[in-house]
Amino acid sequence: MLVLTRKSGEKIRIGNDIIITVLDNQAGQVKIGINAPLDIPVYREEIYQHIQEENRSSILSETVKPHLLQKLIRGEK
Repeated sequence: MLVLTRKSGEKIRIGNDIIITVLDNQAGQVKIGINAPLDIPVYREEIYQHIQEENRSSILSETVKPHLLQKLIRGEK
């Protein structure tokens, strides 16, 4: 992990297209602004983790169970 120290108004550039700007730092919170192309999703970590869990749940619920697959192969209902 790269750790940087920045003051309010200073920026960090990631690649050619992403700029992170420190907007404010008060009461133990840092406010940042992120400029990124629209095709690059930007999420808070807890939202990203929730999306990943929902995707995993969706995949599991859509998976055909082996015993049901056998019934399909045999033409049973």
